[in-house]
Amino acid sequence: MIALISYYVDLAVGLVLAFLLLSLLVSGVNEGIVRLLGIRSKFLWAYLRDTLDGAETADGPVARRHTLDRMLSALRGFGRRLRGPLMELLPTSREGRSRLPATLLGVFAKLPFGRDPRPAYGEEPPPARSAPLAPAPGTVAAEEMAAATSTATSTATSTATEPPEVAPAGHGKSMAELLYERLQEIDHVRRGRTSIAQIPPVRFAMAVMEIATERGGPERLLAELDTLKSPFYRPLKAALDHAGQDLEAVRKGVEDWFDGEMERLTLLYRRYVRWVVAVLGLVVTLMFSMDALEYGKALLRDNAYRSEVTAFAQSGAAALTPLTGACAPGQDTYACVTDVLSTPAFVRIFTYAPVSLSMEGDGPPSWRWRGGDWWHRIASPGHWPGFLVTFVALLFGAPFWWDLLRRLSGIRSRIGGAAT
Repeated sequence: MIALISYYVDLAVGLVLAFLLLSLLVSGVNEGIVRLLGIRSKFLWAYLRDTLDGAETADGPVARRHTLDRMLSALRGFGRRLRGPLMELLPTSREGRSRLPATLLGVFAKLPFGRDPRPAYGEEPPPARSAPLAPAPGTVAAEEMAAATSTATSTATSTATEPPEVAPAGHGKSMAELLYERLQEIDHVRRGRTSIAQIPPVRFAMAVMEIATERGGPERLLAELDTLKSPFYRPLKAALDHAGQDLEAVRKGVEDWFDGEMERLTLLYRRYVRWVVAVLGLVVTLMFSMDALEYGKALLRDNAYRSEVTAFAQSGAAALTPLTGACAPGQDTYACVTDVLSTPAFVRIFTYAPVSLSMEGDGPPSWRWRGGDWWHRIASPGHWPGFLVTFVALLFGAPFWWDLLRRLSGIRSRIGGAAT
């Protein structure tokens, strides 16, 4: 009974180990893409730009939107499905648009290859006194402020007026840029842009309080944010109204608010990444043509081979007779057994790829093109259920399979101790 349980535990461990390695490959490719394109950092700073500086203006004619809308409408049902993701990549109306993408296509097309929302990397230490607060260029606030200034200039009278609380665009720094000045010590350069992809809520709250102190207090900063129509005005005002004159309570309120926003942003980011992991899991499954059902059967057959070889020590050469079915005609039985046992099912997973590595005898490793065999496995309907099982297994992710492998390994060690 113990031997039977050990058989199936070995089967489970073999399957879990294969799923773990393939899941690690998927996670590694995904992480490589994210790091190469700087998606995680851009995602964070797109949110910070939207929250601190406000929406950006459209940077192109709107006629392309109308043309694309007409073309997609002509495609009817299929065009309606594509309308949302494709229209989100194009400039919107002059009312402004969010820098955060609203679709999966926007995350991996617009965000990596569009306008970079990250601040430019600064090698110099933060200045002793920052520049005045100003609207970010290319934002709705900058356009509205420029229009208001032009109107005020054309209708100016001799009456003295109070100087503006914020500087014009290009004559100061935006709120996001002032925030970056206070985060430079944790930054390192990457293609001329900041690589900061995570900001502790405590550090964000301290940076906001430093900016407010430099401007004469939170009330003064609140007035400037109101002039700029910054979305950050509302959470800062809520924290200030709740805390009153207690600056520590204001800091704590901003910290708690930012902590909640980061949790929400993380959930949004993971929702997009989940689809990318699914696509990569499908690619890895098809690339290695990993049939989980066939692999499980091969694991059981390997266990049977090992049992027969163990029986050889007691029964002699007759115990190797069942193994001759896996040998080529005329091949020496002992050489065949050695070859079969030196190539277990786990190793054979990686021999089904279009390009495989083989090591025969004492010779050097050699690469083989097996595109024909790979395509034959892909096109064979008998392998499709096994491909589906593998694909679903990879969706669980490497942490799930690692935890399961640890649990199963503990079970197997306890079974071995009981058998002893």
